[in-house]
Amino acid sequence: MPTEEHFSAGGVVYRHSDKRWDVVLCGRIKPLLWSLPKGTPNPGESHEATALREVREETGLEIAIERDLGEIEYWFQKPGARVHKRVRFYLMVPTGGATDRHDPEFDRVEWFEGDKALATMTYGNEKEVMERALRILRERKATGVTAGQ
Repeated sequence: MPTEEHFSAGGVVYRHSDKRWDVVLCGRIKPLLWSLPKGTPNPGESHEATALREVREETGLEIAIERDLGEIEYWFQKPGARVHKRVRFYLMVPTGGATDRHDPEFDRVEWFEGDKALATMTYGNEKEVMERALRILRERKATGVTAGQ
């Protein structure tokens, strides 16, 4: 069976409110799903540009990248091929927009408190990305470093 290589990019969008970290998840009602925003590049598009465009489209938020969160990878099968998928994620901060402006790919886009997001998310490998992001944010708070530093 042939193997295909696929790539996507996306992000963990966060804000600090009421002494806690909130993050955005994208959801579907049927089947029930909560995940991080991500998508595939257009021809010639950089990983960063893909992440910015896809997160903006899927969440309705204008965002800026703060830092790289690394990649996850997984395998799945589709008719006639085995697929190896890599997804690069970035830590992002909103600069404008609103979640009610998201595209129709998801039914809902909502802010969740960080630990609640972890308990809600569908995919284990995306939870690892979220845990990494929350660890970075908590370390920032502990050391007094603000966003963007």
